Amino acid sequence: MIFAVWIPLLVPFLAVPAARRLAEALPPRPAAWLLAAASTGLAVCSAAALGLLALAGALRLPFVAALGHLVTPLDEVPGAVALAAACASAALLTLCGVALIRTARRRLGEVRAARRRLAPSTGELAVVRDPCPYAYALPGRPGRIVVTTGMLRALDPAEREALFAHERAHLRGRHHLFLAAAELAAHLHPSLRSLRAPLEYVLERCADEAAAGAVGDRGLAARAIGRAALASRTGEAALRPRAALAAVAGPVPRRVAALLDRGPGAAPLRSRGARLIAAALVACLCASAVSAVEAAADLHGGIETAQGED
Repeated sequence: MIFAVWIPLLVPFLAVPAARRLAEALPPRPAAWLLAAASTGLAVCSAAALGLLALAGALRLPFVAALGHLVTPLDEVPGAVALAAACASAALLTLCGVALIRTARRRLGEVRAARRRLAPSTGELAVVRDPCPYAYALPGRPGRIVVTTGMLRALDPAEREALFAHERAHLRGRHHLFLAAAELAAHLHPSLRSLRAPLEYVLERCADEAAAGAVGDRGLAARAIGRAALASRTGEAALRPRAALAAVAGPVPRRVAALLDRGPGAAPLRSRGARLIAAALVACLCASAVSAVEAAADLHGGIETAQGED
C-alpha cells in the first residue's frame, strides 16, 4: 500500500493532457464517452486513495484500533507519517465532499428555477417572450427546448429546425449527465477541472452532427449555429443554467468549420495517433484502478495481520 496508494493521486496529472487531445483526435461520440468515463474513473480512484490513507492513519489511534480488534499496530509506515497523511487526507476528502454536494445542489436549484419560470406545458418546446435571443436544452422530466421570441426572430424557419434538432440531440443523448459527471469529478481532483471545456466541446459536436443529419444539410446546420451564436452574444450565459447545454456554447467557429470542412462523422479518426492517445488514457485509468484495488488489498492484509490472523 505504501507506493500503490499514491498512484491514483498522481496519474490524473499524466492522463489529463492526453484526455484533452481526444476532443480533436476522435469523433465526437466516442470522445465524449471516453472523456466522461476517464474523468469519473480517475476521480473515484483518487477519492478511494485518500480514503485508504485516512483509514490507515485512523487505525493508529487506540480507540479505532480497539474497534478493529487490532492486537498489534499496523507496521507498514511510521506512526507519525501515517497520522499526518491521514489528517491531510481526511481534510481533503471533507473539503471535496462539501464542495461536491454544494455544486450538485446549486446545479439542481438552477434547473428547478429555470423550469419554474416556464409556462406549464406538456410540449417539448417552451417559447419565452424575451427580446434577448437565446436557446438551450433544459434537462429534466420531461426535457424542454427553451427558446426566446428574440431567437425565433433571428433565424429563418429552416435554421430554427436545425437549432431545435441540435437541442433535441442534447436531450435525447442526456448530455447534461456527461457534463455533470465531469464537473463533479473536478471537485475530487484539481487536475480534472480542465476536462470540462473539451468535454463540452465534443458534446456540442455530437449535437451538431445530429442536427446536420436531421435536416440533411451540413451547411444549413452550420449557418443556424453561427447565426444563433451571433444573435446571442450578450445575455445568454446569465440566463442559461450551467447544467444546460446550448448550441451557442463553446468554440462556435471551430464547430462551424468542422461541419463545413468535414464529412459526416465529424472529426476523422486519425488512425495511429488517435488510437495511441485513447490507449494511453485507458492505460492511465486502468493503472489508477488497479493501484487503488492493490492498495485496498494490502491494507486489508495488514489489518488481518494486526488482528493476529494467519
